Amino acid sequence: MIGRSRPAGRHRDGQAHIPVYRRVWDGPGRAEAEVLGNASPGWAVLYSLSMRRFFALCAWPSPQPVMISDATAEGLEQRMREAETLLILRMPLSESLGRAA
Repeated sequence: MIGRSRPAGRHRDGQAHIPVYRRVWDGPGRAEAEVLGNASPGWAVLYSLSMRRFFALCAWPSPQPVMISDATAEGLEQRMREAETLLILRMPLSESLGRAA
């Protein structure tokens, strides 16, 4: 066995190669996270397979790291908008106007 190369898939010595079905775990949740991430360029959106939750990490400068989570994509999107609003409200006026003031 050691040193012999085998094709990928299920196999035993002396038996034919059987291809293995590749399972996509929780495809709908991962797809929703990808759509939400593409619609929100200031965020990195992930879906946790083990916890079955959506997570978002901010990709813009903030005083502290921002990571939020929710059980649904819609709930996460709402929390993302709330976090953006809070950051804008806490930001000094010169920074919120793009340092034009």
